[in-house]
Amino acid sequence: MSDWLLIAGDLTPLGGMDRANHALAMYLAERGDTRVHIVAHRAWPDLQRHPAVRVTPVRRPFRSHLAGAPLLAAAAWRRSRRVRPDHVLANGGNADTRDVTWVHYLHAAHVPQVRGIGRRVQTRLAHAYYLRRERKALQRARLVLCNSERTARDVREYLGVDPARTRVVYYGSDPAEFSLVSDDERAAAKRELGWSDGRPVALFAGALGDRRKGFDRLLDAWQFLCRDPAWDADLAVAGHGAELARWGRRVVDMKIERRVKFLGFRPDISRVIGACDVMVHPARYEAYGLGVHEAICRGLPAIVSAHAGIAELYPPTLADLLIADVEDSHEIADRLHRWRWDVGSAAARIRPLSNRLRARTWRDMGADIEQAVTA
Repeated sequence: MSDWLLIAGDLTPLGGMDRANHALAMYLAERGDTRVHIVAHRAWPDLQRHPAVRVTPVRRPFRSHLAGAPLLAAAAWRRSRRVRPDHVLANGGNADTRDVTWVHYLHAAHVPQVRGIGRRVQTRLAHAYYLRRERKALQRARLVLCNSERTARDVREYLGVDPARTRVVYYGSDPAEFSLVSDDERAAAKRELGWSDGRPVALFAGALGDRRKGFDRLLDAWQFLCRDPAWDADLAVAGHGAELARWGRRVVDMKIERRVKFLGFRPDISRVIGACDVMVHPARYEAYGLGVHEAICRGLPAIVSAHAGIAELYPPTLADLLIADVEDSHEIADRLHRWRWDVGSAAARIRPLSNRLRARTWRDMGADIEQAVTA
């Protein structure tokens, strides 16, 4: 019987790095010969109930990630001293374990952009704190797991980590939840959401707390497209954050409020994806892009930043779906325009990548991580 200690902010099936953390914990717990110790702010009920899992919950004062970070690190140190686990795996700078660090997002590679003096000051202080912890943890880690080649390059370039200590392990997915959607299923999903069957829908999915996901540039592109009477697509926005209300007001000012649907946070993101026809993700920084990955699994063409981690999996046949300059709203509009007037081709050309991503499960990811850690 071996003991693993996992240290992360959240382990939930709700998306992003939280979904990957949850999947790894479940993979280890279900092996039958492993005890999984979790130190986290939030662990999903299925993990808390599992007989092979022991959860140490850590409060997040005032729902603040920054306020909770030192508490998480301290709890992880205490748990490690008590359990003496065989393997310790922490997300990024959450803990300096000198064992394994799993990088989902590299603070050294991106400085958040926010509005308002108070938020800017708070964001800069938080970024400096996270960066300091991240640098210390990664430079002393025995092994640095990266979710893409892009992340591995960033780890080496920004923090000087020896390439010999890095391993790339791509995420997996749930092929049942994110199955290929048929035309009939898409039409039914549109009706369930109260959308018109005849109108194509582009999907943006991501946090709206800062400008990292590039929603501001997408909205500029959407306004440009809507000036054309022939443009018949609507934009669905799945996500929440501090700037959500501002964007709601902005679309009114732009006079495109009838062409943009704000959905808020959606735990049923698979169903929302199934109702859409294309995803647009012009992120300024994206270590990987699990939301894009899952949309592709459902068969959606995904227009994405050429610098996002997932873009390295795109074959040359999908080059027209890659955005070279995410600051250029006209390029984003051009990519959408090309997709709209050749919808069938884009859907057909994404199919091989969809099949490939869907074939890699979360268990496959877990097995790859276990092999890398125990080698």
